Amino acid sequence: MKLTIIQPSHYRSKSERSPCKIRKRRLIGLTLPYLAALTPPGWEVTLIDEQLTDVDFNAPVDLVAVTTWTINSLRAYEIAGAFRRRGVPVIMGGPHTYFYPDECTAYCDAVGIGEGEAIVPLMLDDFTNGRLRKFYHAPLLQDMSNLPMPRYALLDLSKYGLIKTYSVQASRGCPFECNFCSERFYLGHRYRYRPVQDVIAEIRNSRARYIFFADSNFAGRPSHTAELMEALIPLKIHWSALWPAYLCNDRKLMDLAAKSGLLHLNLGMESIDKQTLAGLKKINNKVTHYEEILENLRKRDISYSLNFIFGWDTEKEDIFASTLAFLRNERVPAAYFNILTPHKGTPLYDRMLAENRIIDIDDIGRWPGIYCHIKPSYCTAAKLEMHVKEMYHEFYSYSSMLARLPLPVTQTRIASWIVNLEQRKVSREGDKAESFDRY
Repeated sequence: MKLTIIQPSHYRSKSERSPCKIRKRRLIGLTLPYLAALTPPGWEVTLIDEQLTDVDFNAPVDLVAVTTWTINSLRAYEIAGAFRRRGVPVIMGGPHTYFYPDECTAYCDAVGIGEGEAIVPLMLDDFTNGRLRKFYHAPLLQDMSNLPMPRYALLDLSKYGLIKTYSVQASRGCPFECNFCSERFYLGHRYRYRPVQDVIAEIRNSRARYIFFADSNFAGRPSHTAELMEALIPLKIHWSALWPAYLCNDRKLMDLAAKSGLLHLNLGMESIDKQTLAGLKKINNKVTHYEEILENLRKRDISYSLNFIFGWDTEKEDIFASTLAFLRNERVPAAYFNILTPHKGTPLYDRMLAENRIIDIDDIGRWPGIYCHIKPSYCTAAKLEMHVKEMYHEFYSYSSMLARLPLPVTQTRIASWIVNLEQRKVSREGDKAESFDRY
């Protein structure tokens, strides 16, 4: 039996309905090779990352599996339709199907909802035996031990950069309950983590020198994180992750992180406004601690990037200028500016819906770029988009980069310069700004 697993591209923009294509990636994603690893014996598997490889709609195949996020869902439906018109059945899964299962059923033969470990083998077995159902609901995976090794051999690694970074998942879920974040719903409310020896075995199996921990919160349980970092030391790798900002004030933990090969951290600071942080339920973020947090990173020569969200009701229009001033004063190496988005399933979504403040409910998350989907309290949606785009232009201007970034004489500093140059290019691509496809 021949199975093709497709990770669709997304459309370039609302006005340009063609798939976004790129020549190479630096980051080797986990989704495709891991789905292949969940496939039972007896299947011949082909993996297609559509941004790197065109889909052959005439290929001889018995079944197509499409993994989708909301941003590529419209393209996923188009791909599914092309195969189904040939009589090839299509199954679909991914975060998008968790929130939009009924929508997905119109475009495929079966929908997988939730984590893949339990339902991927079951869906394939049911297909083989002619009893494919419309919906498959996965139970939450309680035991994260002995997960299968991703099948990287099925990828064309020539399509990735000379210095390859492999994605590894050490945990799932998040212990926090930020009211704008939807990940904890489809990943489960309980923070779960893999045994340290399993994570180390997967890193060794990949033979990678650079690792990105593809976790919503890599340090959701600091004691486990410390145990894992101790085990990373002998591997002599460089790693990056998403990390709670407040833990950067734990000097002992940060010393261990640096010793274990930490290269870059992405921190969800979200705002420099206390009221906004309280509204977002970022309970561990304290504005008074920001300076110390960043100093602890600089002291250890750790590259970092900060995430910010704009559009909360308690903000005023001076938040954009004051945030840029903060970033300049602290010489922050990289930052990402986002507009508050009411993702389905979140308390924010429910509140905005009740207040009739969602502009186009069917448009949320479907397109790359900077879009405001709510009616802000202090300006128009168009003006909020303009403010965020102007922040990108200002922050990634050459004068800003020269003022913020030290000379690229170490690996950490080189990484910061590369991120800035790439983000400068992205920020000047109009509607496609804030698209991270190059990674």
